[in-house]
Order: sequence, then C-alpha cells, then structure tokens
Amino acid sequence: MMDYIARIKANVSIYSTKKTDNVFDGSYKSVYKGNSLNFEDLREYVLGDNIRDIDWKASSRSRTLLVKRYIAEKKHNIMLVFDTGKKMLADTRGLETKKEVGLIAGGTAAYIACKNGDYVGTVFNKNGMIEYGQLRTGLVNLERLLTSYDRAVFNEESGDINKSLSFILKNIRRKMIIFVITDAAGIRSVSENTLKKLRIMHDVLFINISDADFTSGAAYDFDKSEHMPSFFEGNKKLNQLELKIKKDIFEENEKKLLRHGIVFTEIDKKEDVTEKMVELLERHKYANTRR
Repeated sequence: MMDYIARIKANVSIYSTKKTDNVFDGSYKSVYKGNSLNFEDLREYVLGDNIRDIDWKASSRSRTLLVKRYIAEKKHNIMLVFDTGKKMLADTRGLETKKEVGLIAGGTAAYIACKNGDYVGTVFNKNGMIEYGQLRTGLVNLERLLTSYDRAVFNEESGDINKSLSFILKNIRRKMIIFVITDAAGIRSVSENTLKKLRIMHDVLFINISDADFTSGAAYDFDKSEHMPSFFEGNKKLNQLELKIKKDIFEENEKKLLRHGIVFTEIDKKEDVTEKMVELLERHKYANTRR
C-alpha cells in the first residue's frame, strides 16, 4: 500500500480545489525550462500561469492570450535532504508535528517530480551515519524513501544537517535540484562554505518548518518530556522577546541564503504545503532569471 503517496495526493487535492488545475505541476515544470526544456507549442493562458511565459506577439495576432509550452530534454535529479534532529519531533506554529509537515512538504515536491518522470533520492542523518536513498524513478521508490525517513530515529546525534550536505558534496556527482527540509535552527547551522560549494553545481531550495511559539502553551521540552510551564503563556514581555528573536533569526537566515542565490519558504501546517511550494518554485525561478 502507498500510504504516504495517498496522503500527499489528498493534500495536493485540497489545494487544487482552490486553484486552477495543475498550477503546482506547471510551476514545477517551468522552473528549469531555461536550461533543460525546449519550446514545443502554444496554448491558451489559464489563471495561475506565469505571465513571463506569455507569447505577446502570438497573442496579439490571435487576439487571445497564449503561453509557451516546453518539453524536457532530460530528466532531473531531485534530492530531498531531511533533518532528523530531535527538534523535528516538536510542533509547528500550526500545532502539527514538524516531522510530519516536513515529510508532506518534501514528499509533495517529489510526487510532482515522479509524475514528471524525474529521479528522486533522499539523504538524512541516521544516528550520526548517513542514510542515502538512491536516485530512482517511480512512486514505488518514493513510497520507500518516505517510509525510511518516517521510521528514522530522531535524536541529537542526527541533528547535524551539515553532515548530510557534506555527504552530497563528497559523494554525488550528478547535477541535482536539492530541497533541504529543516527548521530555522537547521538553516542557521549550515555553513556559508557549504552553501557556496553546493551552489556551484546544484539548484538548492530550503523549506523551513516553523516552530511553535514558546509562549503559546504548545511548546514542548523534550529534555524533560513535558510541555513548557503554563505561566509562560500570556507573558507579554516573553512574547515580545520571542517574536524579536525569531524575527532576527529569520532575517539572518534569509540574508545568508540570498547571498548564495538561494530562496526558502516557511510552512506552518500540512494544508499550506502546496501553496507554499508553488510560491517557493516561483521565487526560485525569478531568482535564477536575475543571476
């Protein structure tokens, strides 16, 4: 049974009821067309298409908005780098487990890649050792990769996201589109040198899974295996301090990633995944046009 694929498809369908059909699919396919896709034909514009794809001359002649369609020259290699630190067992701002939101986020990108015939693989830190799911095609492979991640041990020994990224730099020579699924602390821990080396060869996108607010009453202390004391909740000074610290870290992470031409999105809950992924892909496409 493909339990994870079924959950991802259900989550994507929630989004598609709100938006034009195949918006996410189209966003994914259009991101890398400058280097890997050839022009095929024109079709009529539908809501959700990128205006940069409009062929204005052809549209003027036909008096109908037309967008360019492309075909792939080759398959892409999609690598999901998952954070397996203990902190991923905590809740998001949307009060859902960070691990679960991360699984759906990475799985959604990979699901669209599989539909496109691309190769998908995973890398994550397993008790200090690297678990590498080889790049292969197909939904059966994706189900296996997601199951492996979901069953991984989440602890402090697995919390070094740099180790996973260093493994890629040392051992995988294919050009890849890398989705790094982590949180604010994980992004902050990635070194400038690692980012610089990754960007020489690969497209890199970060998915930041949010943290529950310390003063919301939902924060959990894993060292003590209990929720934070209730007196923190509603404390205005602590709340203001927390917001400032989070804002500072967010801006610090954003500046660091942008220095290397890397964009990221922040996700609070599963139902927001597809919309946020569309936003991430569009931002990445725009950033690449400015390079």
